[in-house]
Amino acid sequence: MGDVALSGSCLCGSVAYELQGDARRFYHCHCERCRKASGSAHASNIILRLKSITWTAGESLTRRYKLPEAERFSAVFCSVCGSPLPRVYDGGIAVVPAGSLDHEPGIAPEARIFSGSRAEWSCAGDPLPCHDTYPPRP
Repeated sequence: MGDVALSGSCLCGSVAYELQGDARRFYHCHCERCRKASGSAHASNIILRLKSITWTAGESLTRRYKLPEAERFSAVFCSVCGSPLPRVYDGGIAVVPAGSLDHEPGIAPEARIFSGSRAEWSCAGDPLPCHDTYPPRP
């Protein structure tokens, strides 16, 4: 996928960010955690190796919720409006909720993951490959 520069914000505009990184994956994730964190049928996340992130507004308004029983799952959100925001993990990996972007990212989703957990009422039928867990590494 390659290097990308992305910018985004929350629904109320109190928090904004700019980031750069090497985009590795863009997935629609249907796992139960992503469904609950997004409040929707799936979460659309861009996963990248982060080079830099700058909170251009409202960094102090961000909150992080770490799911206690999960090794690597957390949610970062605006404390004013609750919108999901990028989460940065050890090792320089960032997960960017595509819905928080202010502009088209220039890359498209490549697969649906954890489709075995897909809610029966969820969207389906597009040509994206589906994987019951994470896809095999290239």
